[in-house]
Amino acid sequence: MKKITDERLVLRNLQNIKIAYIVQTMGILCILGYDFIQGGMERMRENPLWMVFMLTTVVAGYLSMSIGVEHEKEIKDPKKSFIIGMVVLTVIVAVFAYLTSITPNFGWGDGLLIGAIIFICGFIPIVYVYKLRVKQVQELEDE
Repeated sequence: MKKITDERLVLRNLQNIKIAYIVQTMGILCILGYDFIQGGMERMRENPLWMVFMLTTVVAGYLSMSIGVEHEKEIKDPKKSFIIGMVVLTVIVAVFAYLTSITPNFGWGDGLLIGAIIFICGFIPIVYVYKLRVKQVQELEDE
């Protein structure tokens, strides 16, 4: 099989992959929607397609982040944006942990657990974008 070198064909191939991804995602959502209607949220989450859908959504999100960082109009200071992101994340975590802990039938342990989960889920993308920006700055300095 020969490698495609014509840019028009490469672009057309990428568009075909995008259409196939959209059709696949719509099919998964229809199946999950049917499960939701038939058995509620629990039945929908028991379906293996739920994990496939969540995994592909996360991967698509991370791939979009890398494209977004490459196409930023102005180069941002990676350390400054990292610090701002961490401060915002810390405030969000503190608010959720506190609100969870004062909710009836929940305690400080539950609040700390929810806060830790939110922190980890927010920390990973912040570090990822930081590394992408550092890489971008290094590439510009090398040129």
